[in-house]
Amino acid sequence: MSDRPKIEMQGVCKAFGSKKVLDGINLSVPVGSSMVIIGGSGTGKSVMLKCVLGLLTADKGSIKIDGQEMIGAGTREREEMIKKFGMLFQGGALFDSLPIWYNVAFGLIHGKHVNKKDARKTAIEKLEAVGMGEAIADLYPAELSGGMQKRVSLARAIATSPEIIFFDEPTTGLDPIMADVINELIVDCVKDLGATALTITHDMASARKIADHVAMIHQGQIIWTGPIDDLDNSDSPYVDQFIHGRAHGPITDLQSDLLKKSA
Repeated sequence: MSDRPKIEMQGVCKAFGSKKVLDGINLSVPVGSSMVIIGGSGTGKSVMLKCVLGLLTADKGSIKIDGQEMIGAGTREREEMIKKFGMLFQGGALFDSLPIWYNVAFGLIHGKHVNKKDARKTAIEKLEAVGMGEAIADLYPAELSGGMQKRVSLARAIATSPEIIFFDEPTTGLDPIMADVINELIVDCVKDLGATALTITHDMASARKIADHVAMIHQGQIIWTGPIDDLDNSDSPYVDQFIHGRAHGPITDLQSDLLKKSA
């Protein structure tokens, strides 16, 4: 097996006008591992994910997938690379006007040009993999609970058997029991596919359940990264405050200082 990372980011910067969001991101995600990115709101987690996906173009730096540079890549190269990705969006992002099976099969039909009969069969198999099945295939998203919609979104994310799966706040809006169900499904699905996973989350219970490695982003930089087993002994006061949800510490002290300066 190659030691080359599945995803590698070096010196990645992204600004919107005068506001720097990413300020030199360095991150390496090993092949077949589950990397979880933690950090407060507005620290750049989603922007980083969108840069890797190509939904946003980084201002400078390097983003490599399987050793191939994505920043500045041509349309055809990027389209081929996108086929390696699966995505579970924060709000589910299901198509309200399409039945469940078509939502799950969307990437197969429109990305891989699989005929609808075969795509429906695969969609039902993936629904069964997340604890559902044909009984809901012809329903519409509005007919399902939030937890069931999240399962459908996960089924869609794995439907094309992607090499890389991105999870954007996968447990947001779910009760603790359903959140744990989704976490277990994520672990099982990633393991079954042998996929590399990159997740952003505020939910530390989720992070501890699904992560092999954790990285914390703060002020647009990765300030700590390591195996999940080292998280509680990071020696970083920023990580310590965040993972324990403490009101007082360097993160909130800095925010208070910034507010005072802008007042």
